[in-house]
Amino acid sequence: MIKLGDKLPAGKLQEYVEVEGGGCSIGPNTFDVEKEAAGKKIAIFALPGAYTPTCSAKHVPGFVQHADALKAAGVDEIWCVSVNDAYVMGAWGRDQHTAGKVRMMADGSAEWTRALGLTQDLSAKGMGVRSQRYSMLVDNGVVKTLNIEAPGKFEASNAETMLAQARG
Repeated sequence: MIKLGDKLPAGKLQEYVEVEGGGCSIGPNTFDVEKEAAGKKIAIFALPGAYTPTCSAKHVPGFVQHADALKAAGVDEIWCVSVNDAYVMGAWGRDQHTAGKVRMMADGSAEWTRALGLTQDLSAKGMGVRSQRYSMLVDNGVVKTLNIEAPGKFEASNAETMLAQARG
């Protein structure tokens, strides 16, 4: 499992881009995590699934609400990572009003989440392999803080905790 001081594992995430530009076509674009993290401070939070109750009512809205404060604290980007496809993450991002605040990054086959060592098996609930709920502050690809939730909890990975950590 990833820990403080580790570099993010190699991998790719997808993001549904609605406006063509900056080298991105409309639709899902694949991004290399190492390249995207280089030279940036990124607040990454992950959750079990798009449109699920806690994720939609608390986790994403908290990061949207605190996006400006996080950026004022030195965070260059905020990523929401979930084991969903890029189309679902794009639609969920529209519903959650994340544009310009939170990048909705899809890990459709859970490959990057597996590389982090942060999967959970929710097959008994009909959801298959998903991500654990966590947040981390990453500086130039290196994990500076890591907040992993206990199953069913939402106490440590919220935007307020990340903001306090970013302010240092």
